[in-house]
Amino acid sequence: MSSYYIISYDIVDQQGYEHYASEVAQLLPQYGAYVLFSDDSALTVEGDASQVNAIVVFPTRESALQCYQSSKYQEIKKIRIKSVKNSRFVLATD
Repeated sequence: MSSYYIISYDIVDQQGYEHYASEVAQLLPQYGAYVLFSDDSALTVEGDASQVNAIVVFPTRESALQCYQSSKYQEIKKIRIKSVKNSRFVLATD
């Protein structure tokens, strides 16, 4: 059963964010994951808009949690925390 991180946030440090995105792009394949889409111009039809919205697909819920909890991602996460605000990660499984 696939799992999805549904992610939204606002960028406050573009250079830091680009570094974060590059590091994550290298990490995801190690967990069989890929970015289904990442959009900085989505139309918000209800609620507060975020600058960036993305969906990341993992083969299983376990692989999604392993990636998030990995020491490598915990280091990368520090970059994200400094580079974005209003960050939301939701894990959904079909």
